[in-house]
Amino acid sequence: MNNFQIFGLQFALSTLVYALIARWYIAPILSKLPLRTALQPLLLMHGLRGLGMTLLVTAVVSPEVPRAFATQVAYGDLLATGLALLALAGLRARWAFAPAIVWVFNLEGFADLLLAFYNGVRLDVTRYQLGAAWYIPTFVVPALLVTHIMIFSMLTKRPAARIR
Repeated sequence: MNNFQIFGLQFALSTLVYALIARWYIAPILSKLPLRTALQPLLLMHGLRGLGMTLLVTAVVSPEVPRAFATQVAYGDLLATGLALLALAGLRARWAFAPAIVWVFNLEGFADLLLAFYNGVRLDVTRYQLGAAWYIPTFVVPALLVTHIMIFSMLTKRPAARIR
């Protein structure tokens, strides 16, 4: 198998395992909680997305990794981190506009992951030395995708009024 195939297999397996964990263990627990409370651990997970800044560290990844790609991923993740933490603060403080912040975060964060994935495949970034950053798209991103889908599901299935 080549790097691209290994990457795809690792991404697919991680996504499958995270989806099963979410479906069998996490979703049943969160469904019993008020929406405002249930969203918080999922948002906390996204508070760690600053990890994407690693792609800008040339001591970790090859300086040959396309800079436009690395910059888009790094700052898109940093923005998602800030929005996730802001949404979390809003939920905990019971801000009236907290539901809107959660929606903005989830739309931006999900779109950012899809764009990074598309550009990563388009540029075949697996041909560059990614070092430890290899684990971000093959291990961390699948968990982030699953939690974004969980948040979308929770926001659409439960009334926003229940967030407050």
